[in-house]
Amino acid sequence: MTVDDTGSGADAGRRVDPPAVAAALDREDSHPVPLDREDSRPAPLDREGSRPVSLDREDDQPAPAALDRGEPQHLGAGEDPLTLRLETLILGAERRYTPFQAARSAGVSMELASRFWRAMGFADIGQAKALTEADVLALRRLAGLVEAGLLSEAMAVQVARSTGQTTARLAEWQIDSFLEGLTEPPEPGMTRTEVTYPLVELLLPELEEFLVYVWRRQLAAATGRVVQAGDDEEMVDRRLAVAFADLVGFTRLTRRMEEEELGELVEAFETTAADLVAARGGRLIKTLGDEVLYAADDAGTAAEIALRLIETMANDETMPELRVGMAFGTVTTRMGDVFGTTVNLASRLTSIAPRDAVLVDSAFAEELIRTSEAPASEAEAAEAAATAEKEGEEPPAYRFALQPMWQRPVRGLGVVEPWLLTRRDGEG
Repeated sequence: MTVDDTGSGADAGRRVDPPAVAAALDREDSHPVPLDREDSRPAPLDREGSRPVSLDREDDQPAPAALDRGEPQHLGAGEDPLTLRLETLILGAERRYTPFQAARSAGVSMELASRFWRAMGFADIGQAKALTEADVLALRRLAGLVEAGLLSEAMAVQVARSTGQTTARLAEWQIDSFLEGLTEPPEPGMTRTEVTYPLVELLLPELEEFLVYVWRRQLAAATGRVVQAGDDEEMVDRRLAVAFADLVGFTRLTRRMEEEELGELVEAFETTAADLVAARGGRLIKTLGDEVLYAADDAGTAAEIALRLIETMANDETMPELRVGMAFGTVTTRMGDVFGTTVNLASRLTSIAPRDAVLVDSAFAEELIRTSEAPASEAEAAEAAATAEKEGEEPPAYRFALQPMWQRPVRGLGVVEPWLLTRRDGEG
């Protein structure tokens, strides 16, 4: 969106550039954009078709549609006016409800409203007037899904919790890393706060549209995986390849490196891992600083990702050594995470893996052998090649090699037989 002197206007080819930020800084009207702008979303209609109003306002009159041009309304003790202006800009509405008023206007009990809000990760605020029309609409939508029988109450709370946890991390990253780097004052004497408001005003619609696009893409991919599942049980308890990749000696690094340098190393590791996992058809489950957890539908994909990670990190002198542990089996998926014995086994294998090496469990090895991705032994590979040559056929093209290691007890899982996974000669 290009912001003009009147603060209105929209088009599909919105772009954010430094001159636009500078122009926004010179605008006479630096207060939040009114809610009655042509490109703003109107407040939802109630059952009679009128705009909802606060049920407990002293004068029983609708709240003003936008902030006036003076001091921001509902400014609490110790609150910064700019903070409230930014909040109003981002939320698209002013504060007008207490939690009790919002719950009553949405037609839900205060108890259920509190459960939804806590699940989304928002702190209790007592009965301060801090909620907006969007908060009422969100409560109404969640409660409506329950009333329509589309979601159980417990599932609605899970939806709120998973969405809140995911977007909270995203928002923290955008503010800490993204906006922090973009709000350097463009002119001497200007403060960061003077730059923040117009920058957020320009970026907000772009980031919102991009977020929705990525979410729809991810939802389409996840839906496709569920539809392809063999049966209803497989939708929740599925057979997957699960892998942990862990930086070796990270604890020692934290004592030797400066915080900024350490942060750059972690970011580089997470970015490299995320790119490789996505490019090769896996799914990044989560990152834990010095460790990443990913999953794949088949053992061959997970194995390729693991070896690519080892090879890529080994070619980067700034990176520590890496070790990977993988297991194949039934996994329970919930809220984007994975659980179960298979996941625990992959974690244990990572802790005992040699540096710059990949260990897999026996089920993973058997799956690679079953799908002809690896021979059961080098003797078997040589025999298969000799047979193919005698019959004038192409020998089997194995991608990976497996070497059995000594059996050993693993805490909580009994005795396991790890296999060392490597590439076949000439493969890569």
